[in-house]
Amino acid sequence: MITSRKLEDLHPTVREKALKMEKRCEAELGIDLVFTATYRDDESQDALYAIGRTVKGAKVTNAKAGYSYHNFRLAFDVVAVRHGKPVWNTSGEDGKLWQDIGRIGKECGLEWGGDFKTLKDLPHFQDSKGLTLAQLRNGEMVA
Repeated sequence: MITSRKLEDLHPTVREKALKMEKRCEAELGIDLVFTATYRDDESQDALYAIGRTVKGAKVTNAKAGYSYHNFRLAFDVVAVRHGKPVWNTSGEDGKLWQDIGRIGKECGLEWGGDFKTLKDLPHFQDSKGLTLAQLRNGEMVA
């Protein structure tokens, strides 16, 4: 199973946007970003999908293997680090921080999981490159 945290495992233009976002979050919000997931293989994606379904826990994704932009190197997840501590909480007082991170990500040309209609995913950012997951599964290449 592969769940990478390496920016090098992202598509080059997505990596550039991630780095731009990281620098802006540091400059504007005074936080660091830690990349918790970039590329994810099918086996790892299916293991996450099982959580809350066939494995105990709360659902963390609606995406089976092949239905996540992580599988195509076009998505990443982050956690904010403030005063040396990760900010996992995405609600309450910390919710504003996540809204600001989402705004910056979108300004860098990324789609934000906080805008998803179901199962909002505030730490998630992606760049679909205008391709649907069906197109990617059918082998269309990302420029």
